[in-house]
Amino acid sequence: MTTTEPVHVQTVEGFGTVTIDRVDPDRDAALLHGWVNEDRARFWGMGGTTVEQVRDVYAHLDSLTTHHGYLARRNGEPVALFQTYDPEADRVGECYDVLPGDIGVHLLVAPTAAPEPGFSGGLLTALIDFALTGRARVVAEPDAANEKAIARLVRAGFELGPEVVLPEVDLPEVFIPEKKARLAFLSR
Repeated sequence: MTTTEPVHVQTVEGFGTVTIDRVDPDRDAALLHGWVNEDRARFWGMGGTTVEQVRDVYAHLDSLTTHHGYLARRNGEPVALFQTYDPEADRVGECYDVLPGDIGVHLLVAPTAAPEPGFSGGLLTALIDFALTGRARVVAEPDAANEKAIARLVRAGFELGPEVVLPEVDLPEVFIPEKKARLAFLSR
């Protein structure tokens, strides 16, 4: 097992300590496979993948300088998959005027046996602080049909932008189908 120094550690009052590490495709593929294949993760777009396919996706992501995958832990327990990316190097950059200092994000919260009031708010506090390090604005683009994610972003202070159609990406390394998304922005 590979171990690396966390890229961010933050104690959130009333929530716990959030540690953010780069995804290690070999170490984390089985865990992430379980998460992305649940019905609740249908908007993540990786349902039906194998452990090897998940490993390959995150190995490809790890090879990029513009896109990064992170595993967030709360008090040592894995609780979320968090991805950041440069919007100018992503399909979302074709859908809005990218500003200097923008950073795009994707978040998949791990499944849990019982919902915990305040959990996503506490987690988002640390993830947003991390994303805004050296940046001016966070851009999210959840699926337009993902009402829960959109409502959560609004509660976290994001301003909703327009609905857009993210174009299909069809490259030898990756295929991502066209997606109707709702843009959301949070400035420092």
